[in-house]
Amino acid sequence: MGRNRGVGVAEETTGLEAGLQERVARAVPAEHTERFGGWWLRHAPGCSWWVASVLPHGGTSPAELEERIEAAEAYCAARGVPTLVQMTPGVFAEPLDRLLEARGYERQASVSFQIAQTADVLARAPRGGALQVRLEERLTREWFDVLQSVVGGDAEARWKLVQRVEERAAYASVLLGDEPVGVGRAVVETGWAGIYNMATLPAARGKGAASTVLGALADWAAVNDAERMYLQVEHENEGAARIYERVGFSELTPFYFRVRA
Repeated sequence: MGRNRGVGVAEETTGLEAGLQERVARAVPAEHTERFGGWWLRHAPGCSWWVASVLPHGGTSPAELEERIEAAEAYCAARGVPTLVQMTPGVFAEPLDRLLEARGYERQASVSFQIAQTADVLARAPRGGALQVRLEERLTREWFDVLQSVVGGDAEARWKLVQRVEERAAYASVLLGDEPVGVGRAVVETGWAGIYNMATLPAARGKGAASTVLGALADWAAVNDAERMYLQVEHENEGAARIYERVGFSELTPFYFRVRA
C-alpha cells in the first residue's frame, strides 16, 4: 500500500500543538496517510495503536465536523479497523468531543506532550560514567533488537515504520561494557528534535541509561540546529515522566483519544 505524505511544514495547521503533532506524524509515519479537510487519516497495520489515530486538524462548525467524522469512519471501516481520534484541547474544534461522544466514542488513554530547551537537557543529563554512548544516523539491527526486546509486538511492522522516516534521524545506544542496554531515537525538523523509542533492558534500569540516551540525543539535536525538543509520555508511566522532568521536560499539553465502541 502506498503512502501519501500530505502537506509540508509550511502548510502545517497553525498553532504550536498542532504543528508538533504533525511533526510526530512524520517522525512515526503510518503506512498510508490521506488528508480530508485538514484531518489526517492514517492506517498503520501491525504498529502501535496510536500511530493510526486520526488527527482532527480542521473544521469548526458541527456540519463541517460531521462531514469529517463520516470520512474518517469510512476510511477506517474500509480497512477493518476502529476509528480512533486524537483529542488535544485547543487543537480540535470545541464541538468535536461532544459530537464523538454522541456517536458512541469512548474516551481512553491520557498522554502528556512535553517540551524542553535543548540546552537545558544538555545541562541536566548525565555525561560519562560507566555507561558509554554510541550514536549513529542510520537504523541498525543491533539498535533495533534492543528496542524490540523491550517493547515486543510486530517486529517487521516496526522495522518498516522506522525505515519510512524521511527526516534526519539519530539512533543512540547506551553500552554497559560492550553490550547495548538502552536506546532512543531523535528526529529533527525545523528547529525541533522529537524523541522516540526510548527503551532500557530490565537488567540495566535504574543505572541512568535513559537519561544518558537523552543527553546524547540532545547533543546531536544541538549540532543539527534544533534548539527545542519534544516527546510524549503516558501519564500513568510515572517512572519515565520523572526521568524526563529531571532533564528539563515539562508538559505543553495533555491529550487523550476517543475510539468508537
